[in-house]
Amino acid sequence: MEAWALVMLLVAVVLLLVGYPVAFTLGAVALLFGGIFLELRFFDLLPLRIWGIMTNFTLLAVPLFILMGVVLEKSGLAEELLETMGALFGKLRGGLAVSIMFVGMLLAATTGVVGATVVTMGIIALPAMLKHRYQPELATGTIAAAGTLGQIIPPSIILVLLGDVVGVPVGRLFMGAVVPGMLLVVLFVVYLFTVAWLRPQWAPPIVDDAGRSRSVNLKQVVNSMLPPVVLVGAVLGTIFFGVASPTESAAYGAAGAILLAVMRRKLNTGNLSQALYQTARLTSMVFLILIGATTFGLVFRGMGGDQLVHEVMTNLPGQQWGFLAVSMLVLFMLGFFLDFLEICFIVVPILAPIASHFGIDLLWFAILIAVNLQTSFLTPPFGFSLFYLKAVAPPEISCSQIYVGIVPYVAIQVLVLVLVSLFPGLILWLPNFMDALHGL
Repeated sequence: MEAWALVMLLVAVVLLLVGYPVAFTLGAVALLFGGIFLELRFFDLLPLRIWGIMTNFTLLAVPLFILMGVVLEKSGLAEELLETMGALFGKLRGGLAVSIMFVGMLLAATTGVVGATVVTMGIIALPAMLKHRYQPELATGTIAAAGTLGQIIPPSIILVLLGDVVGVPVGRLFMGAVVPGMLLVVLFVVYLFTVAWLRPQWAPPIVDDAGRSRSVNLKQVVNSMLPPVVLVGAVLGTIFFGVASPTESAAYGAAGAILLAVMRRKLNTGNLSQALYQTARLTSMVFLILIGATTFGLVFRGMGGDQLVHEVMTNLPGQQWGFLAVSMLVLFMLGFFLDFLEICFIVVPILAPIASHFGIDLLWFAILIAVNLQTSFLTPPFGFSLFYLKAVAPPEISCSQIYVGIVPYVAIQVLVLVLVSLFPGLILWLPNFMDALHGL
C-alpha cells in the first residue's frame, strides 16, 4: 500500500502538469485511491480536518494581507513610487534599475503576492527601461527578480501558509525572513551597479531630450515613500514587539491601506469593489487548494506514504545534511513545475516531520524552503515569474531574452540559499534577539 501512495502522488503531479485545476485534482485523486485502498469510514476524519482549516485563526491573515496589497495596488502607489525613485536615482548609471529594485522591495512588503508584483512592475517599469535604452535582458531580469521579493520579504502570504503547515509562529517566520530578504536586495543592487560600471551602455542614466537629468525634491520623496514605509513598519512592528498577533496586524494593515487610499483620493466604489472581488477570488483559490491538499495528505498518510518517505529520507548518507540537500533539491525541481501553494500543502507536510526527527530548527527549515521556492520561481524554463512577465511584456521582448536576463539573479539567490544554509544565524539572529528582548 505504501508503494501505491507514491503512485497516487505521481498521478497527482502528472495531472497538475497536464493542466487540471489544483484543488479538484488533489481531492479527486485522493478520493479515488482512498476509496480503493482504504475503508470508506476512514473519510469520517475529513470533515473535522476541513472544519479545522476554516476555523484557523492564523489563516485569517491571508485574506487580510491580500486585501491590504490589492487596495495599495489600486491606489496607484507603484506608479508614484517608481516615478519618484526613478528621478532620485536616475542620474546614476543603472539608477533606474536600482530604483525598480527598491520599489519591488517596498511592493513586496505591501502586497506579498508575487504574481501581482511582477505584473504591476512589468506594465509600469519595463516600457520605461526600454525607452531609456536599457539592455532588454538586464531590464527583464531586474523586473522579474524585483517582483519575486514578495516571496520572502514579510509580510509574505507564503510565510503565513508555511507557518501554519510547519507549526512555527508566523511572527517568528517574519522575523527570520528579514535578514535573508535584505541580503538578497543588497546583492541585487551590488550586481546592478557592477554591471552599470562594467557595461555602461547597458544601463545609461535617465536624461531628457536636452540631455538633462530629472530632479526630485525632498517633499516628493517623503510623500511617496513615507506612507507605505510607515504602514509596513506598523504592521511588522506590532508583530515583532508582541503588540498584536499576525492576524490582528493584518487587519490593521488592511484598514491602514484603505485609509491611505482615501487620503490619496484613489478610493472609489469601482476600485473598492474590484479590490474586494480580487481578494475574495484569491482567498477562495488558496482555501480550495488547502482543502484539496488536506484530503490528499489524509489519504497519503492513511496509506502509509509518509512512513515510506520517512524511512527513505532518514537513511540517506550524511543524515541531517543529506536530508537537507535532497529535500532542497526536490523542492527546487518541483518549483519548476508546481506553484508554491501546491508544494506548501503537499510536499512540506511530508518533509517537516522528518526535519523535526533530525532535530532541525523548523523556523530555519521553513525559511530555507521560502528562499528555495523563490529561486525556483525565477528558474527557466518554467519559472512562474517569467511567464507573468512575458504576458505583459512588449511584443519585441522574447522568452530567450527573459531567460538570459534572469540567470545572474538566480545565481545570486542560490548563493543566498547556500549562505543561510551554512550560517543559520542569518535567519535565527533576529527572532532570538526579539525573544531575549521580551525576556523569553
